[in-house]
Amino acid sequence: MNKNYPLILVSMLLVSLTTTSASIAANDSSKTTANSTANVSQKLTGEAKIKQQLNRVLPSIPYTVDHLSPQAQKVNNAKWQPNTKLNREITTKLQALLNWQHHGVGAVDGRWGKNTRKAMQAFQKAQGLAQSDELNQQTWDALTKNSKIATQPVLVNYVITDDDVNINTTTIPAEVEDKAKLDGMYYESLIEALAEKFHISRDYLQTLNPDAKFESGETITVYNPANPSTIAVSRVVADKSTQTLYAYDSDGNLVASYPTTVGSSATPSPSGTHKVEVKVYEPNYTYSHDNGSKSILPPGPNNPVGLVWIGLSKPTYGIHGSPDPERISRQASSGCVRLTNWDALALYGVLDNDATVEFK
Repeated sequence: MNKNYPLILVSMLLVSLTTTSASIAANDSSKTTANSTANVSQKLTGEAKIKQQLNRVLPSIPYTVDHLSPQAQKVNNAKWQPNTKLNREITTKLQALLNWQHHGVGAVDGRWGKNTRKAMQAFQKAQGLAQSDELNQQTWDALTKNSKIATQPVLVNYVITDDDVNINTTTIPAEVEDKAKLDGMYYESLIEALAEKFHISRDYLQTLNPDAKFESGETITVYNPANPSTIAVSRVVADKSTQTLYAYDSDGNLVASYPTTVGSSATPSPSGTHKVEVKVYEPNYTYSHDNGSKSILPPGPNNPVGLVWIGLSKPTYGIHGSPDPERISRQASSGCVRLTNWDALALYGVLDNDATVEFK
């Protein structure tokens, strides 16, 4: 399926999960990582509005750590030391530590690349450390100083469910005249659906499970996404030079960062500072054909704007998800800020409804 859609205006339908205009900042004063149910990732405890909102849009992931594969055990026990080569086990552990401290690396693949380097530099910035192009002792010590985070399992066992197997199927509404327009809004395969659920590249998922048939009831090795940040975000900065979205709390602290695609040479992003106007979970997408007719694509993870649309006071521009998470910061956008679907969902849950968005 061709995921290169026309680069034109986005028109969204609001859904029931769109939040009210009141700021969500007052509903979660916590400045710490949220507690979770034991052996369940992405299930936050507590009644705070941010946590409830994140629980509504993120899938909870039950997992086990019994009888882990030898490869999973190597990754979970990996430790970096000076002059240690960044092999796939150590790099996977590094990517997990960065993700768990809310500096996203994109799809986890166990490979050192620009998204991992950018996440490390954002972490260094947040910690007041000198930014570097390579991992160093000071950075590793800062990444592992929280023992609870440092000892979480990176790779875990997960049992594929019937819901997983059926997630890429749908009932096409009778009123849709051109049913071909629905093609591709949903996952094309179970591998794609599982890779996105676990924030991992499809290739790495298959590498970790070389003999898997990917059937319901089967136990596979997956990356553990752990929990998103629950700190309210009042300002984000889309940096065109680093292709990174930086998120700040009301005190000006850098609390998260996400790899992003910000515009292109053909369709550059705007400049200046704007406001969040609307937040939409599972948006549709409207575009105009050359002949003047319009088509509306329904919601879905492979919708051109993915699972989230955050519209700005600058008309037609916004922050949104992507049908191609593995290409984030490696492809162009139509002037908007494009994130992986999981990062867009995490930001959706914590972004103040009147937050500022700065392009630089």
